[in-house]
Amino acid sequence: MGIVTSIISFIRGRSSKDEVTLTRTTEEANYPTKNAGWRKGGYKPPKANADAAEELYPNCDIDIWLRSCEQEVPEPVEGKTTGVIPHWIKGTLLRNGPGLHHIGETSFQHLFDCSALLHRFAIDNGKVTYQCRFLQSNTFRKNMAAKRIVVTEFGTKAVPDPCQSIFSRVAALFNPGECQSDNAMISIYPFGDDFYTFTETPVIHKIDPKTLETKERVNLAQKVGIVSHTSHPHVMEDGTVFNIGMVVGSTGPKYTVFKFPPPKNWKPQTMDARTNEKHGDTSNGNAEVHGDDEAEEYDPFATAEVVGGISARWPLHPGYMHSFGVTENFFIIVEQPLSISVPETVLTTLLNEAMASSFRWYQDKPTLIHLMDRKTGKLYATYSSDSFFYLHVINSYESHADTNKQNGEKYPHVIIDICCYQDPSMLDCMYVDALKGAQQNADYASMFHGRPQRFKLPLHNVKENASNKLEFSETHKADSPIPVRPEQLCDLGCETPRINTERNLGKDYNYFYAISSDVNIDNPGTIIKVNVKSGKTKTWGIKNIFPSEPIFIPHPSAQSEDDGVLLSALVWGGEGKNKAGFLVLDAKTMTELGRTEFELPGPVPKCLHGWFAPGLV
Repeated sequence: MGIVTSIISFIRGRSSKDEVTLTRTTEEANYPTKNAGWRKGGYKPPKANADAAEELYPNCDIDIWLRSCEQEVPEPVEGKTTGVIPHWIKGTLLRNGPGLHHIGETSFQHLFDCSALLHRFAIDNGKVTYQCRFLQSNTFRKNMAAKRIVVTEFGTKAVPDPCQSIFSRVAALFNPGECQSDNAMISIYPFGDDFYTFTETPVIHKIDPKTLETKERVNLAQKVGIVSHTSHPHVMEDGTVFNIGMVVGSTGPKYTVFKFPPPKNWKPQTMDARTNEKHGDTSNGNAEVHGDDEAEEYDPFATAEVVGGISARWPLHPGYMHSFGVTENFFIIVEQPLSISVPETVLTTLLNEAMASSFRWYQDKPTLIHLMDRKTGKLYATYSSDSFFYLHVINSYESHADTNKQNGEKYPHVIIDICCYQDPSMLDCMYVDALKGAQQNADYASMFHGRPQRFKLPLHNVKENASNKLEFSETHKADSPIPVRPEQLCDLGCETPRINTERNLGKDYNYFYAISSDVNIDNPGTIIKVNVKSGKTKTWGIKNIFPSEPIFIPHPSAQSEDDGVLLSALVWGGEGKNKAGFLVLDAKTMTELGRTEFELPGPVPKCLHGWFAPGLV
């Protein structure tokens, strides 16, 4: 035990020293300084006024985030539909999010810790059915078997497991993905025709999109050597998936872009095609692909390729990253000054502390925006902005010289739109104690205050060829990052943004769709449509109904970017806690077309992210 104590003392000493000093490099002036840590000393809940008689945010039922699913719904149930669910919509809306707050007598302390609950809305011939099941992660199974929380999470320290000694935790440090929770409760993305749940830790889970059964556990640390990755990979038109993972090598951590190729001869499903054989239906529009033995044996992780990597600016403090951008020629890596302290991460693992205690926020340091050349995998240019915190990139694209000349600008630009916050206080807002005290906390709304911002990144050493394509004469060289300042896209809090992905991912666009992140407005349960060119907005909202991330589905014969519908899962506040809903909006007018409501046997928690699988019913 003395050896382990010495290791911990050494790490604590190094961690303290690394807050103040440097290895002797040219980055010395930019390295984090002592007492800069937002997270140092652990979480202290915002003080609430316990004597306040009335709610400060009466229109926002924050209890929707505190619900636990008491009973799974494994078989499809029908609901009651008002209006019309368009008959051309055929497919499955999959959702993921927090589902269980309590296990036995123990409770999770942060929303991101709650056990993952999967939801399914199947749409066919104007009818909708609903199902939900818990993700059967190793973490979930261990907790349920012990009837208490035995795996430490982002904000929750678990009850010590008597079967796990500190020596086993030391050994686990060398096996990423196995020493952390595998509770993948953030999002769902497809690889080919398979669907996987994601969070930032390197373990993802393959699920059956019809039954919501957990089929396979994949540790990407063992497959591709990452220690973490973003929760939001990009799925390209040809089925290729790109994601950024953190890889630690001899020179320190690198933000590394991975490419996961699609199956050979793969074609995307359409709403005209029925479920393929793989999921139990023989009438498949892509049968020539899905019936192929090669497609059945498809392993996207065995064929993964490294596109390139960019070193973290602070080797012992790599940045936290939830999403990233892509354009025709670039990957865009946004390195915010919310960092994960490597020494503290080692320490929290050894001491079984919550991972949040490893996070550090450096308000006085800039946010860096890196462009990586998609062809070479090398850094093209770096830009700097005043510090901001973000979770979600909205979209990004390249603005060519002819367009910029009309605006009086000299160079082509890369445009990236991001939902920005002044600092990471919104993460504190999602602690359970903060949620419970929100209605008496006058600072809660300002802590959750964010706005969508546009950053224009000038491209130097670039020319356009006869085909209006950008050509790069050389990598941009500069002694320091190029400073940029954002422009606000609208004066509404926007979160979980989505676009017309099929048409506009990485391309010039006009609209994005989001839910409101403002808790102090007349109707916080609002879906927002933003025109990024004019700043004009349209909204949909009904009192006491709270929608989730709106997913855009184009009309089969779409004539314009917003010619389609928005799909969103609904929950109700107050007495409607046992209701779930499925909403269809006309994306052009933001008017409701139809809604299906389900009365369920227990409370319905609010979900986070998901995916629409066309043709899968």
